[in-house]
Amino acid sequence: MSASFFPHSEDLQIGELKIHASQVIDLINPYISEPRKNRIAQVVKDRSFSVVSVLENIYDRGNASAVMRSCEAMGFQSVHMIEPNDKFKKANRVTKGADKWLDVTTWKSTSQCVKFLKAHNYKIYATHLNAKAVPIEKIDWTEPSAIVLGNEKDGISPEMQELCDQTVIIPMQGFVQSFNISVAAAIALYHIYRARIAKFGQSGDLTEEEREILTAQFLIRSSKNPERLLRRLMERKP
Repeated sequence: MSASFFPHSEDLQIGELKIHASQVIDLINPYISEPRKNRIAQVVKDRSFSVVSVLENIYDRGNASAVMRSCEAMGFQSVHMIEPNDKFKKANRVTKGADKWLDVTTWKSTSQCVKFLKAHNYKIYATHLNAKAVPIEKIDWTEPSAIVLGNEKDGISPEMQELCDQTVIIPMQGFVQSFNISVAAAIALYHIYRARIAKFGQSGDLTEEEREILTAQFLIRSSKNPERLLRRLMERKP
């Protein structure tokens, strides 16, 4: 698989505390049960930044939350939210379950988001029913890719139609021509997940170093006050 953008450094900034990922793990691991350690290790093993989801101007925060749950369930760590109108406050746009474990980036414009992703070698595939659209199974999802879902009423914006590399569709056999956004996301992400496994035997593709850093991130996100916790553990350590 081609390398994708990894957003985290091995040196973590937690409040005013700067600490290496390996040190976070060494400090917290003795206080975590073996089943929990194994669970975190398995989740990290199956994580990937190679496929990112982009939500463009979604109106219903429930739909946004549902898409994030699908991303988290399939192991796709990165979500980009394009919110040009600030319709919802950030804290209200995401579920308090999935977003805790995901890396969510918010953009003020479609062009900013697309420019960032293309600068990091992602191909942009937008779900949209037009003459140029190809079935989702025609795309090579083992390359760094972004799957874009538009809003509930109009779909993706005209700007996204111009900027994306390709529009894609989920083939349908009935009279209706579109799915609800949360359903479309779940189907698309599951297809992508299965396509990656079929080609490489796994969907997760982090390096050992990246796994260590993400493990530390998850340990931090598990704590209500990670800075205070780490400082207390550092004081205890001989």
